[in-house]
Amino acid sequence: MIQLNNIYKYYDNKFQRTFVLKDIDLTINEGEFVTVMGPSGAGKSTLLNIIGMLDEPSEGKYFFLDQPAHELKEKKKVEFHRNYVGFIFQAFHLIDEMTVYENIETPLIYKGVKHKDRQAMVADMLDRFNMVAKKDLFPNQLSGGQQQLVGIARAIVGKPKLLLADEPTGNLHTDQGREIMKLLQKLNEEGITILQVTHNEEFAKCGKRIVRLVDGMISTDEQIR
Repeated sequence: MIQLNNIYKYYDNKFQRTFVLKDIDLTINEGEFVTVMGPSGAGKSTLLNIIGMLDEPSEGKYFFLDQPAHELKEKKKVEFHRNYVGFIFQAFHLIDEMTVYENIETPLIYKGVKHKDRQAMVADMLDRFNMVAKKDLFPNQLSGGQQQLVGIARAIVGKPKLLLADEPTGNLHTDQGREIMKLLQKLNEEGITILQVTHNEEFAKCGKRIVRLVDGMISTDEQIR
């Protein structure tokens, strides 16, 4: 599903080149649940952004579903975002002026899903996450855990093949974090490929494989179950 070959990311200023990622080779198969770990500044979020096509590598090749993502035009990238990739963020990134219902519905509007179908899909998410009673509330009326549930519902309502989670439990207390990780495991069992970035060793082990980055390079890549 994902194939990275000799990926570099760097920034040039007048006197030197600063590397964020160096010579990354990584393959992720459909149905995997992979955790990326490493100290701050190791390049974890940059790697996630390149895989999510929010950023471009400086060098190297990236194939997503056998398509050369490093050569795709912007319009095609947007199409891939809408149809194949869901994002979960540490800071939730919900739209404050929209209700829970409207936040979950938004990606379906961008995809051009018909109104009746949108209603059914959003209702299914609200039911699944026990949020029916909260559908008309705004993000600031929810707890952090509830906001993250809305973020996950929004990310998966369009049935993506790949879910990218950047510190999905970073703003939650431990029990809320465990609930979110159980949910991600269940989504993975249902067939969604998941790539998460985390600092939390316990939550890292919820995946099936851990890739560790140090100074922008892969130091270890191990199957854990």
